[in-house]
Amino acid sequence: MASAASNRAKASLALGVPPAQRGTIHVRSLGGDFRLRPGEGREILFGRHRESVHVCIGEDDGRVSRKQGTVVHRADRWWVRNTGRLPIRLPGSLLLFTDEDPVPLGEGYTPLFVRGSSSREHLLELFVSGADSSLPKPRPDDPTRPPKTWPLSPEEHLALTVLGQRYLLHEACPQPLTWKQAAAQLQALQPTAGWTVPVLAHLVARVRERLSHGGVFGLVEAEVPQPVGNALNDNLIRELMMSTTLVPPHLAALDGAFAD
Repeated sequence: MASAASNRAKASLALGVPPAQRGTIHVRSLGGDFRLRPGEGREILFGRHRESVHVCIGEDDGRVSRKQGTVVHRADRWWVRNTGRLPIRLPGSLLLFTDEDPVPLGEGYTPLFVRGSSSREHLLELFVSGADSSLPKPRPDDPTRPPKTWPLSPEEHLALTVLGQRYLLHEACPQPLTWKQAAAQLQALQPTAGWTVPVLAHLVARVRERLSHGGVFGLVEAEVPQPVGNALNDNLIRELMMSTTLVPPHLAALDGAFAD
C-alpha cells in the first residue's frame, strides 16, 4: 500500500515536486503526468486526444480541443501557447487565446484552467523546478499565521463597508455602490458627520493610495486598462475581503440600511 507521503506527493504539484534539475518542468492533470528536463525546443503537448498528446486533459469533454496547447522551452524558459479553440486561464485571470504570443512560466507552481462543457473547469498543473522545489514538511503543530489585515480608521471602515456591502452580502457579480448611493447611506447612518460624494471619494482614494504603496496592485489608474470604470474600487474591496479587513459581520454597522 502506498505511504501517506507518496499519496500526498501525488495529490497536487502545488505541494512541491521531487528533487530535479533546475528548469525541469512537471505537468499533471487527471489524465496523466509528464516530466521533461530543460532543452532548447523541447515541447510538451496537452489536450483531449490521449494518443496525440503527452498529457491528456478533458478527455471526456468535447469542448476541449484535441491539441489544446503546448509548453515549449525557448531561451532558458518554458512558454505556454494555446493551440485550441477555448481560451486558457492563467493565474490573475489572464486569458490566453489561440495563436496569441506564448506566456513565460516562472519557477514554481502554475495552474492552468480550461472551461469546458457545462462550466466544467479542467485543471492542468505545471511546476518548474527551481533552486529548492522539494516537498515542504508537514507543520501540524505550527501556529496558524493570520492574514495581513490593513489598518483602517473607524470612518474608513464604515465607508468601505457601505461601498462594498454587495460583496459582503455575497451577491452574484457584485459591484461597488455608486458614490451617490454610498454617500446617501452614510448620511443616513451619520447625519452630522458631513458625508458628501467628494468627501467619500477622497477618503476612498486615500485608502487606495495607502494600500498601493503597501504593494497591492490594481489600485491606481496607471495599473488598470481603460476604461477604468469601477475597477479601482472593485480591486480595493476584493483586497480588503481577501485580507479579512472586511468580513460579512461588519455589515451589522449598517443597521439594516442597505441600498436597493
